[in-house]
Amino acid sequence: MKDISGSLWITFNGEIFNYIELRDELIQKGHRFLTRSDTEVILALYKQQGEACVQRLNGQWAFAIWDVANRKLFASRDRVGVRPFFYTQIGNKFLFASEIKSLLECSEVERELDLSGLDQIFTFWVTLPPRTAFRNISQLPPGHSLVVQDGNVRISQYWSHAYDPDPDPATNENRTAEDALALLLDATRLRLRSDVPVGTYLSGGLDSSLTTSLTRQVAADRLRSFGVSFEDSEFDEKPYQSEAASFLNVEHTDVRCSYADIAQVFPAVIRHTEQPILRTAPAPLYLLSNHVRQNGFKVVLTGEGSDEIFGGYDIFKEAKIRRFWGNSPQSRLRPMLLKRLYPYMENMQRQPAAYLQHFFRAEPADLANPFFSHLPRWELTSKLKMFFTDEVKAELRDKEPYADLERALPGSFMNWHKFCQAQYLEAQYLLPGYILSSQGDRMAMAHSVEARYPSLDHRVIEFGARLHPSLKMKVLNEKYLLKKIAKGRLPESIIRRPKQPYRAPDACSFINHKSPQYVDQLMSPDIIRRYGVFRLDAVTALLSKCRTSRTIAVKDNMAFVGILSTQLLLQQFMDHATKEFKWQTCDASFAATS
Repeated sequence: MKDISGSLWITFNGEIFNYIELRDELIQKGHRFLTRSDTEVILALYKQQGEACVQRLNGQWAFAIWDVANRKLFASRDRVGVRPFFYTQIGNKFLFASEIKSLLECSEVERELDLSGLDQIFTFWVTLPPRTAFRNISQLPPGHSLVVQDGNVRISQYWSHAYDPDPDPATNENRTAEDALALLLDATRLRLRSDVPVGTYLSGGLDSSLTTSLTRQVAADRLRSFGVSFEDSEFDEKPYQSEAASFLNVEHTDVRCSYADIAQVFPAVIRHTEQPILRTAPAPLYLLSNHVRQNGFKVVLTGEGSDEIFGGYDIFKEAKIRRFWGNSPQSRLRPMLLKRLYPYMENMQRQPAAYLQHFFRAEPADLANPFFSHLPRWELTSKLKMFFTDEVKAELRDKEPYADLERALPGSFMNWHKFCQAQYLEAQYLLPGYILSSQGDRMAMAHSVEARYPSLDHRVIEFGARLHPSLKMKVLNEKYLLKKIAKGRLPESIIRRPKQPYRAPDACSFINHKSPQYVDQLMSPDIIRRYGVFRLDAVTALLSKCRTSRTIAVKDNMAFVGILSTQLLLQQFMDHATKEFKWQTCDASFAATS
């Protein structure tokens, strides 16, 4: 779209939810509009305020504006990274797109795997922006803008997660809950603005159920909700979905997901994630968005972000227990709290305290580590690198993912409460790099469904960052404030039920029945050797273990999915197009973008 004068042009992916208020304000300042779209509002706001216009936007976006008079390209990505923005430079050319596969349509863009990006995924589950899994293709980090002018590229940060270093623990809980509810209701109201019907995702957990409840309150029409059910009872939450839907008086349908379904759609999933993944959890959400679209819906509200903002993840609870144990390392009772936290992990229940203390890094020397909260997860994931070939390990010998991450931490990080440090790591990296991408936007948009997230309204995030951690997790009662809000709005059984992390069957989806042909092909000795990323002997041993073991360990599940998804990425984006592929490390500076 261009503005009235023709001096500004925009290409835009996303939604600006407060565009009506901004439009009215701009009209009062003399701006004229030819449409009633949010796209034209961005153009007018840029004309009025320049690069600072993004501070006024409430939404999820990736856009680029060509400023004709100044021969300047101004681009921006939303605060939390719902919408993707990828770019590359070839000589004096600057190319950008919402999908990496679009950039690869340009014959000048090389199709090369970035081993440093792979190394980060096999550590943090995500690449650290601006890095991607593709060499020389970058992503604009969330909360950043970009300017291309006079042959130079300038990247700047306009927003970040920032926590109150000294939050007040004596806050009136009831008043704070009322304020949080008012913000969530308004965030929901804005996200219901649409010229098509809007539904919700309803998993049966607290977050999606509360989002559906608030949507039901704001929306006058009868509401539709959608969920995933599993044939494997270990993962299935359908009874809770039915209970919540009945209580809220919404029409609910679900898509039933089998092992075979996951295996069947997994190649399509990787084509949309455009990076390796370590769990199959995106696959059922790919099926869910297809179900939503087949039912005539194009927009859904979901509960993502609530765990990060209001303190719901087990990793926060785990870190709290580990610190408690680390302050008294000889205690015999404190490690029992970790076993109670993960009752579904049978192998862990059998381990002695000494093993748990080593595995969970719960010794006094570990307490000062800035990554204390995430060390067990990251160190377990890093064990998957044993599958890399010697050549890949040699390429990565001088790479240090933790050092890259530590350099990128904000200066105020160590002044925050330890609970907030854990929140930051989760919200800054896993949320945009996996939850909102591989599990979120990419799976929804694969079927042209737009997901919207009331809990990730920046006003809600900033409100949550000011809260004392005791309002997020009271002792070990997660999302304490959110549960106060949910009182009377949801069944007590939903509010009180133990948190069930969203998971899907991993390796067993591919090996407990006739393996799809692509699995046998990509895990075959010929292709493993040809691609050269993974050790054939290690992959062969893993396959044998997965096929013969009654229970598969977490590490083995992640290894299987990580290897298969990497092989799929190489096949789909490199081998298929070029009849050969390359993998390279990339020395682009991680910290230089800020």
